[in-house]
Parts: sequence; structure tokens; C-alpha cells
Amino acid sequence: SLSTASEAAPPARVGRLRSMQILVTGGAGFIGSNFVHLTLAQRPDAQITVLDALTYAGTKASLDGVLDKITFVEGDIADAELVDRLVGEADLVVHFAAESHNDNSLANPWPFVQTNLIGTYTLLEAVRKHNVRYHHVSTDEVYGDLELDDPERFSESTPYNPSSPYSSTKAGSDLLVRAWVRSFGVQATISNCSNNYGPRQHVEKFIPRQITNVIDGVRPKLYGAGLNVRDWIHVDDHNTGVWAIIDRGQIGETYLIGADGEVNNVTVIRDILEAMGKDPNAFDHVTDRAGHDLRYAIDSTRLRTELGWQPQYRDFRSGLQATIDWYKANEDWWRPMKAETEAKYAATQKVVQAPVEGDADADGESH
Repeated sequence: SLSTASEAAPPARVGRLRSMQILVTGGAGFIGSNFVHLTLAQRPDAQITVLDALTYAGTKASLDGVLDKITFVEGDIADAELVDRLVGEADLVVHFAAESHNDNSLANPWPFVQTNLIGTYTLLEAVRKHNVRYHHVSTDEVYGDLELDDPERFSESTPYNPSSPYSSTKAGSDLLVRAWVRSFGVQATISNCSNNYGPRQHVEKFIPRQITNVIDGVRPKLYGAGLNVRDWIHVDDHNTGVWAIIDRGQIGETYLIGADGEVNNVTVIRDILEAMGKDPNAFDHVTDRAGHDLRYAIDSTRLRTELGWQPQYRDFRSGLQATIDWYKANEDWWRPMKAETEAKYAATQKVVQAPVEGDADADGESH
């Protein structure tokens, strides 16, 4: 019964797991591939299997240098038979796989339902069957957005208020995890993280798009007035936070991961231009995105105080410089996807006159 499943839940804490078999879903994507690189560098005894569907946002090139040290499986997390087999061989599942781009969710919501909801359900049923530890990676976008002048930040107790097919399907996936913990005693934790940046991020995303535009001598593009605020965190800091939760987190609990990196979009673009030796005003404004969330901000106090985590990149500009250096040195990684990405944007984005200061679209959101 459901009650006995809850009563039979595993002990509240899972000690540090060593020499374990780790299944990483979405491990050829941005955050997942960086998690694989970080884990192998810090835990060389880890045995990693990556399950990735290799949709447009995932590429085996993101695993260059470690492919010979891992097992790579191309497949869909909604494939119950495949997932059951892989989870049955694992000690830990870290679930990064997600459809995650807001513009794409507005154009075609179905892949977001299929991956974020049905895929998560499929994984939960497998970890339930095999009694495998599970960590669920999610986003702060499930909380909706904040007013620009609101002193509040998101915390673990903030009510969910998603606004797009992307954030609503991620919110639904989080709630599935909570239900499987409570109803079936699944050994799971959840993290909600703010906007990531760093190596191996698809050039459709805000920061790598602007960096690669500048490398190509193209003016960066800014949605609306650029007053929308994001709480930026370097991907390596996100992933050390994930490991802190896996090692020391309490089963059934949610932890927010953030690095106090609140910056508005126009400042990000100017910082990129300055760091790359360009005029900080050499960018174009384009028509704003529909339903563009105003501000995200994370309060990661619980992760820091209870689990002792701290970000390495406490200064956004230092992490940004490291990211610029990576894209300059790894053009062979991003070049194949650049032309198609810009062609898609060109079809929907129109350069407009710079908005008057303080006149930002009230319902805007950035990548």
C-alpha cells in the first residue's frame, strides 16, 4: 500500500557513494556533459553510463576526451525497456535530460511533454523497481518570475507559478518526483538551479550566442530593453552543488543552487563586448520574446548552510571570461551549429529602435 511504501522509505541520508555505477541522462547536453567531465576529474573511480537521445542540443563532441572512459548509449528516456535495463545496472541516476529552450516550447510544446513529463515518469518507475538513488535536476523557472524591484528571491518554499510549456513541464516533473518519494519511498532529491553558462552550451542560448556573434564580427542581439534579470551561475558550480546534494542531501528534499549572480541582460551583453575588446554599446535591440519573465533570483542559503557548498566563481565576470576563452579555443565544437541557429533567429527576430530606458516589456524573458 502507499502508506507502507512511505513507512518503508530508506534512511534519511545517503553517505558518499564511491566506485559507483552512475547513469547520467542527457549527458551529451550542456550541463550533463560538464557533469560527466567534472565527475571523472574529481572521482576517477566512477563508472559512468550516459543516456542521451542526441537531439539538436546534445552532441557526442561535448564528451570529447572522456568517451573512452564512459559507456555511451543513444536512446530516449521515455523508452521504458531501455531505461529499465540501464537503471537496473546503476547505483545512482542523475537526471539532466530535458527539453529546455523557451522559444522552442512556444513553437512546439509536445517534445517538452514527452521528455520532461513522460521521460521523468519512466525513470521514476525504473528507480522505484530497482531501488536506485535518484537525483532530479530542475530549474528556477518553475517559480515564475519576480518584479524587477522586488527584494525577494526564490527559496525552497516558493509556490510554483510556471509560465511557459518548458517551465510548466519541468514543474510537473518535479511534482512527480515528490509524489514518488512520498507514495513509493523512492530515494530521490531535487535541485532547482538558476541560469547556467559555461563551456559546451548550445549557441542558441543567450551568452554563447552573443560570444560567438562577436567572434564572427556580428553585433550581439538583445531582446527588448534588456532589463530582464537572470541569476547566472557557472555550470561547474551548478554541478558541484548537485554532488553536494547527492553526497549529503536529505532524501525527499529540494535544494536551490545559485551563486548570487543577478545581472540584467543588457549588462551581460556589455560585459561580453568589453571583455572581448569591443565597444560596450555595439549591439542591436530585437523584438522581445512573448511572455518574457522579468527576473529570476535564487536564495541558496539552505545548500550553503546545511550542506557546506560554495561556488567557485563568485564573480560573474571571472566566470564569463573563462567562458569566452573556451569558445575562442573551441570553434570546432560550436561552428557546425552556428549558421542554422542564426537562420532560425533571423526568421523571427527583427532589429528595432532601442527602447526608452525604464520602458522594458513588462512580460518579457531572456534565454
